[in-house]
Amino acid sequence: MRRPHHRSVSRGLAPAALAATVGALLLAACQRQAPAAAALRSVAVATVADGSLGETLRIVGVLAPRDEVRLSFKVGGVIESVGVEEGGIVRKGQLLASLHATEVEAQVRQAREAADKAERDLARGRALYDDGVATREQLDDLTTLTATTRAGLAAATFNARYARIEAPADGVVLRKLAQAHELVQAGQPVLSVSSLDRGWIVRGAFADRDVVRVRVGDEGTVALDAFPGRRFRATVQTVGSAADPQTGTFTVEFRVEPAGAAFAQGMVAKIEIERPARDASAVPLLPLSALVEADGDNGFVYVLDGNGAIVHRRNVRLAGADRARVAIADGVHSGEQVVVEGAAFVSDGDKVRVVAATAAAAGSDAAVAAH
Repeated sequence: MRRPHHRSVSRGLAPAALAATVGALLLAACQRQAPAAAALRSVAVATVADGSLGETLRIVGVLAPRDEVRLSFKVGGVIESVGVEEGGIVRKGQLLASLHATEVEAQVRQAREAADKAERDLARGRALYDDGVATREQLDDLTTLTATTRAGLAAATFNARYARIEAPADGVVLRKLAQAHELVQAGQPVLSVSSLDRGWIVRGAFADRDVVRVRVGDEGTVALDAFPGRRFRATVQTVGSAADPQTGTFTVEFRVEPAGAAFAQGMVAKIEIERPARDASAVPLLPLSALVEADGDNGFVYVLDGNGAIVHRRNVRLAGADRARVAIADGVHSGEQVVVEGAAFVSDGDKVRVVAATAAAAGSDAAVAAH
């Protein structure tokens, strides 16, 4: 019985065809391996470090110019004109408003006439006194009357000068409190003007347990709804030493840097100040980006194994958080590495490729400073 000619089949393949077949098999093997290499996710990790979270003190206040001057006339009268509108920019010495001059000028003329008459009477009195006709007492009375009328003229002239309102400094008109043709009394506010070179402030109210932790010179940030996404630097200028009798709170004044923003009086300002925690006990700290999910005090993160190639899901219990960091009560330990970028795209047991590694605490501090 003859055997099949298996060897003859092998021999029947030309060397070139054999090489092509082997090459195709190798190519197919490489293609099968390619998806496995592409499945590696790139992640950034941070090393867990022990530390303590600060506390954020938050208040809400109203933005206002540091210097607000309420301008009025020295004398009463009828307003002739108010030459500015709210929001208008004014320059030092600019005429802002004036009274009708008829009554004021009449008072000046009356005072001048009285002063001139007193001068003439004094001159005649001296001549009569030299001739022995007038007494010394009469001469003294005329001298006193002359001094009195001179003072009256000076007062009338001064009042006439302040029957017009001029800008005390470069600034902006905050409020227009009276209109032309209105009758106003002496000292009644007509305009409210702020000085542009004195800056802006926010006044906020702190409870007694918080105000003791604030010092002059402390810095914070201000957020304004009018400028979404921006934060402005704020510095504590004054700290109230007595509580408001009605609210029991203490007033803290912040100077706010506009950094080119067009501030307006009355904008609602939200101020935040970072302060050391009352309880400064050290706990593991993670960047907030490491926390994949959280529900109440529980959440989970991905921890890199000792070989630095596989991530494992780890349940954690939270102890607190600020804007950039989260404190862990249980679940991770100092020195372990957690995924801070790419955690949303990995699963428990995935192999990963680490592209960046930082210190958790340092990265978090930098994030806070960046705000």
